[in-house]
Amino acid sequence: MSDIRILWADDEIDLLKPQIMFLEQKGYAVDPVTNGNDAVDKFKETAYDIVFLDESMPGITGLETLSRIKNINQDIPVVLITKNEEENLMEEAIGSQISDYLIKPVKPQQILLSLKKIIDNKRLVSEKTGNSYRQEFQKIMMQINNDMNHQEWVELYKQLIYWELQLDHADNTEMQDILAMQKNEANKEFFKFINRNYLDWLKHHSKNAPTLSHTLIKDKVLPYLKDDIPTFFILIDNLRYDQYRAIEPLFNELFKKVKEDHFYSILPTTTQYSRNAIFAGLMPLDIQKKYPDKWFFDDDEEGKNLYEDFFLEEQLKRYNFTGKSSYVKVTTNKTGKELEENILNFLNNKFNAVVYNFVDMLSHARTEMEVLKELASDEAAYRSLTVSWFDHSPLYNALQRLKDRKIRIIVTADHGTIKVGTAAKVIGDKNTTTNLRYKTGKNLNYNVKEVMEIRKPAEALLPQANLSSSFIFAKEDYYLCYPNNYNHYVNYYRNTFQHGGISLEEVIVPVAVFETK
Repeated sequence: MSDIRILWADDEIDLLKPQIMFLEQKGYAVDPVTNGNDAVDKFKETAYDIVFLDESMPGITGLETLSRIKNINQDIPVVLITKNEEENLMEEAIGSQISDYLIKPVKPQQILLSLKKIIDNKRLVSEKTGNSYRQEFQKIMMQINNDMNHQEWVELYKQLIYWELQLDHADNTEMQDILAMQKNEANKEFFKFINRNYLDWLKHHSKNAPTLSHTLIKDKVLPYLKDDIPTFFILIDNLRYDQYRAIEPLFNELFKKVKEDHFYSILPTTTQYSRNAIFAGLMPLDIQKKYPDKWFFDDDEEGKNLYEDFFLEEQLKRYNFTGKSSYVKVTTNKTGKELEENILNFLNNKFNAVVYNFVDMLSHARTEMEVLKELASDEAAYRSLTVSWFDHSPLYNALQRLKDRKIRIIVTADHGTIKVGTAAKVIGDKNTTTNLRYKTGKNLNYNVKEVMEIRKPAEALLPQANLSSSFIFAKEDYYLCYPNNYNHYVNYYRNTFQHGGISLEEVIVPVAVFETK
């Protein structure tokens, strides 16, 4: 039996007894009233799930009643029932946020269909989505356990994100929990895949290697700079693939997507390493050798990403790019507003790089601020917060100014983040780095089963501060804590979003290309 309670207001309610009896037989509880004033009074004193309103009642009209009811509860579904089919009435009713519109005389099945569409829609979507994912579950598990290449891993990750977003929308908690376990299993195998292949990708410049951070501009950007269309390369720091998927509809409102692509972030999956590699077109060790005064080690006090504009200019020269270019980094709302105000001036350049740091600041601030811990308590909330930011950001406002200009936009990130949940103990000296997903330092002591270890950093094309320095990268959802005050830090950082290690979320980065519609 249904526990749905209906308020039905109609001055001819006696004529609707067959419809009401039909609904009651189906398990719905119906409270009938004959006018708008009684409907409003009833609504104030009783919790209803849905309201049926006759449009033309004596006293206050159906639309006036609708307005008063919505003032009490904006979210209540309301179905307007009328003999009047005039277009302006329908428009006014729809503008008043009705959920459905029925023309008299209404048949019982029409009422039932409207109820199912409005009240049962979420449940039906949840059941359908859950059943569809259940059917795909075994197929995905077989893929996870296959020996996949880097492209196949991307496709699998996209599948997992697709189902994650679908189940979020359907609010199917049971299936969400199963998917979370399946993602964990995927990350176990992905870690093994990276551990087996990463050094070979770097050592041999293999044709089987994916595009990595240091080859991103060469592989995915420069081919678009052969024409005269002004191109905006927008790097939103720390934007995961699922977060991109969440804000993609806002891009689609303004522009036409012409290609979706990806690259693999280098290790460590942090701004200092991956983003410098992107703009320099070089691995960190090569940056340090070529520009020793512009590379700073983890324990140096200087900022680690101060020379991206210089690196980009040098890379463009190496590839004989001759057009005008620009570089802008947005780290505050003030610089975001300046970008918004000046965005049309960049149309005179052939290539414009924009680094937008908001998502990175959000993820770091989240571990320090209790309010953000509450706002971004899980993956779905983290995505929702990203959408809310982007929708109201100076960046989105700037893009709206560009939508009618003949331009190209390439949207990407430098790496993603993962919500950590499993603590691992690491011992190191006082100069060991503090990042929770990777460590570099001398005489590191750790459980080799919990990390990927690089004893000779040069093999991974990473600079080393000392001859005996090594690197370790956390696997899956592990986070690396020191023994000092261990339990405090374990509890403090559990379920926060971190980056620097090896996971699908951190390593696989979206690259999407949009053009003017």
